[in-house]
Amino acid sequence: MALLIAVALFVAQAINFSLLLSERRQARLDQATGPVVTRIIDADERIHAGRAIGGGNWSRVQLAAASPVMPAGQHVPEVEAALRGALSDAGVRVRRIQTQVIPIKRNDPRLRYVSKMRVERLLRAGAELMVAVERTDGQWLILNLPWSRNDAAIFWRLIAQTLILYGVALVPLLWAARRISRPLRSLATAARAFQPGAAVDPVAARGPQDVRDVIVAFNALRLRVTAMLDEKDRMLGAIGHDLRTPLAALRVRIESVEDEDDRVKMADTIAEMNSTLDDILSLARLGRPSEPPTEVDLAALVDAVVEDFRDLGSNIVFEEAARLKMRLRPGLMRRAVRNLIENALKYAGAAEVTVTAEARSVVIAVCDRGPGIPPDRLGDVFEAFTRIETSRNKETGGIGLGLALARTIVRDAGGDITLENRDGGGLVARIVLVR
Repeated sequence: MALLIAVALFVAQAINFSLLLSERRQARLDQATGPVVTRIIDADERIHAGRAIGGGNWSRVQLAAASPVMPAGQHVPEVEAALRGALSDAGVRVRRIQTQVIPIKRNDPRLRYVSKMRVERLLRAGAELMVAVERTDGQWLILNLPWSRNDAAIFWRLIAQTLILYGVALVPLLWAARRISRPLRSLATAARAFQPGAAVDPVAARGPQDVRDVIVAFNALRLRVTAMLDEKDRMLGAIGHDLRTPLAALRVRIESVEDEDDRVKMADTIAEMNSTLDDILSLARLGRPSEPPTEVDLAALVDAVVEDFRDLGSNIVFEEAARLKMRLRPGLMRRAVRNLIENALKYAGAAEVTVTAEARSVVIAVCDRGPGIPPDRLGDVFEAFTRIETSRNKETGGIGLGLALARTIVRDAGGDITLENRDGGGLVARIVLVR
């Protein structure tokens, strides 16, 4: 904001400078042409009347047979044009009009005939303007007048005005902006670092009243969010306990069922209900994971998950990878990788797992040769309780929480999951983690 106002002030001063410079040049032109026209007309009338026009005084008009203006000198075309127009309007006919800017030095002999005050004014101007006007008879009327050589005075005046404006406008603005920005930065830092349940001190309420009100509201909101999440955790714990207790009782009771097939089906149903309950509770609790991040070997972690499936007789091909140290929550990451492998095994019966280290990321790829997913549904399968196969057949998946849970875990770790159909059939699920 301060920079924007500084630029705006500078532009305004630049426009002001342009206008002042234009006005100064016009005023200088008027000051030069007015007296010259008056004296030329007076001299012309005197000549026609047969009277003398004056001597060598600085302010008098002289009559010469030739123009003293040097061709290589500094000319002022705008003065020449203005004089020609003014003399024409006054009915004075002339041929050529020439001008030349001549520097004035203190030792100029002509200054001895000029008053001290006028000398100082001439020296401050720094130059004189010689004007030569050719009459129709070939004679030249010559006169000199003070001429300012540069616009340094107006330039330095603009600099002084700009500095005063900056001091008056920007200094208080910078002070006010700093008073506002410091507490806002503290608030933004606290908002980014907010972790529900973490013991942190409230943000100090500083700055203007509006900013203090926002900080107080944020502190109150943080307390309310933490309280709501605490209540949610207590509720989930109670739900988990209340549901697992009757499921455990059912598991005991089915042992009394004499039919072996019925008993196995009941046990499978109870196991599936327990697994579904675990997924739902895990997904609901991911906003406040109890497991702290630790440094782990990601390649070894994936290898351990693959070995667990191999111990159960699953067909999984895993390419060994070099050690990859990363800081993450190992239990949750194992859960995410396991969910992807389970998904591949359910639909294809086999899986290929690779871990690849790239320049700024690590990619865990789980590939299969199953039926794949329609391209327009690749994003839908990450939504909770969404399944492409709508029959809810337990042989081809659960209730649609596996991929949703895996993506939530990976995003909590700062990465993401993508799905892509393979050439020749099948699916590639990639976990991309930033190193």
